[in-house]
Amino acid sequence: MKPGYKGIQRIFKATEFSIQGLKAAWKNEAAFRQEVVLVLILVPFALLMPIALLTKLILIGSLLLILIVELINSAIEAVVDRVGKEHHELSGQAKDIGSAAVLLTLILAVVTWFSVIIDFIIQG
Repeated sequence: MKPGYKGIQRIFKATEFSIQGLKAAWKNEAAFRQEVVLVLILVPFALLMPIALLTKLILIGSLLLILIVELINSAIEAVVDRVGKEHHELSGQAKDIGSAAVLLTLILAVVTWFSVIIDFIIQG
């Protein structure tokens, strides 16, 4: 953020920049769009499930974490691409590590949802 913004103006500007980032991710990142659709489908399901509030928050949190890590991965990829399109071992490594973070987050969400659903079926 540019120097000079203070107080409430800084908060409004930060929010504006964050919204720009979400729009850029939606426009340029197919994986982000797919994950948003997944979240939009599963959040209502989590809210309607007859489970404890904390369990609902854990389910929803695991989904939001996917979006957060995807945004970070997209930022890493954008910076690497900005530096140069030519192949470099460290550029590839940075992109692969970001992708691995997304994969681990997806696995975490699947395990979380699977565990809650299995527990619900057993308890029900």
